[in-house]
Amino acid sequence: MMNYPLLITDFMFRAATYFPEKEIVSVYPGGTFTYNYGAWYRRVCQLAHALDSLKLKKGDRVASFALNNHRHFELYFGAPCTGRVLHTLNIRLSQEHLVYIINHAEDKVIFVDEDVCFLLEPVMDRLKTVKQYVILSQTGKMPQTKLSPAVLYDDLIAPFPEQYDFPMDLDENDPCLICYTSATTGDPKGVVYSHRGLVMHSYMVVATLGSQETDCVLLIVPMFHANAWGAPFVSPLMGLKVVLPGRQILDMKSICTIIKEQKVTYSYGVPTIWMMLHQYLEAGGEHDFSTVRLFASGGSGIPIHLMESFEKKYGVPMVQGYGSTECSPIVTMSLLKGSMAGLPVDDKIKIKATAGMPVAGLQVKIITPEGKVAAMNGEDMGEICVRGPWIASEYFRDPETSKRIFKDGWFHTGDIGTINSEGYITLVDRVKDMIKSAGEWISSVDLENTIMSHPKVQEAAVIGIPHEKWQERPCACVVPRPEHAAAITRDEIIDFLKTRVAKWWLPDEVVFIKEIPKTSVGKFSKKELRKIVFPMLNVKEFG
Repeated sequence: MMNYPLLITDFMFRAATYFPEKEIVSVYPGGTFTYNYGAWYRRVCQLAHALDSLKLKKGDRVASFALNNHRHFELYFGAPCTGRVLHTLNIRLSQEHLVYIINHAEDKVIFVDEDVCFLLEPVMDRLKTVKQYVILSQTGKMPQTKLSPAVLYDDLIAPFPEQYDFPMDLDENDPCLICYTSATTGDPKGVVYSHRGLVMHSYMVVATLGSQETDCVLLIVPMFHANAWGAPFVSPLMGLKVVLPGRQILDMKSICTIIKEQKVTYSYGVPTIWMMLHQYLEAGGEHDFSTVRLFASGGSGIPIHLMESFEKKYGVPMVQGYGSTECSPIVTMSLLKGSMAGLPVDDKIKIKATAGMPVAGLQVKIITPEGKVAAMNGEDMGEICVRGPWIASEYFRDPETSKRIFKDGWFHTGDIGTINSEGYITLVDRVKDMIKSAGEWISSVDLENTIMSHPKVQEAAVIGIPHEKWQERPCACVVPRPEHAAAITRDEIIDFLKTRVAKWWLPDEVVFIKEIPKTSVGKFSKKELRKIVFPMLNVKEFG
């Protein structure tokens, strides 16, 4: 067999050679910018020359602090295909985490959207290794900013040729991208992705979702979120039309307009987005989903009633995936087997509401507290462990944590789950979020999903509160739908649960709040939630 390296560079060449006229659409508040893979490739070549001019060496980290737009998409290839490492920075991080991550990664240059310059300005004097800021301006004019030295992206690349001799002697195991975890506990941890890992992950996404050249993908999940689940690589590989919504990502009216006008066939997003879209639709929002074949959700579990409504009421099948930053990120997808085609719709939705089955190329096992591999009976719980060609083997410059998390060739996720006889995994909880009451485990995830099926509830999160007798008891933190905020009661929630969960799962406390704090990637932040709720209940932290 030929010893030919697996490089994402080949994806770029493929798009430019075979799909030069396929569109890339970048949406801005004032309209859209549309070009094609041919023009995109020429600009990536100019960017490659520009990175050379900045005296960046092989392996140097080049950071992006940006929304989903065409310039960010160019960076996804311009940096890695020249031997540098693209570091996608989360724009929702706290100042302290930003400083830690940028200094830990030793970023040399930061490419910054003009809309988010103000988030970096307060910390720029604490960034030890940054030598240059490049402003991604949608107007072509330099915005008012304190970042210095700063240059416009288009001005930086303009003088350079539209052809570049990309190195094809890169090692497939060379670092390509780096992304840091959301740090629900402790400092964020860096995960480095290789060319080989991203190529293999991309092939898996194509096979799993059945991506075809005729597809148009709307990339709602932020491009700083774990390789945007593979879409920036799958799109040039398969010649997909790709739509990048920029700031419109949270405007559901705009999202529906984009879907209709661009004839979107599938989209990726986190549950928060799908909840917002559903609220817009339920309020009578205008939409046309006639071209859509799939909405894919990930980042956290999606309530089954939401999935049911999208499929039955709006005609859009939904699937969800499970993964993590360390897994590039996809581990499972809740797609149905052929043998399930004849099942009633409600049964199909229940299956798609699980985390799904491990995708091709990965091995997954569940380890019980006793250290045994859990039986495929849908009951035995344990920690989900994963290995495969796109799974990280260590954290960047963190050997101690790496030893604890990556053991015996497996990544130990910290997630608790079960696996049934068909191979479908159900997430039970994070290890740290499981509630242990009188020696029995209570799944906060199951309780949350059940509460969120109540017609008056918008969101719900469940945390454990200390109890003298039972060790821990569940507390339900509920965000009512705005129209029901004044009418919903604790007893109503408890009565709703009585016929749906075990008696000893019933929350001791029900707290109504305006919103549930989220992590930088849109997951419930139970650490921050405890800080809010514990003083309300006059309880102290554990231990």
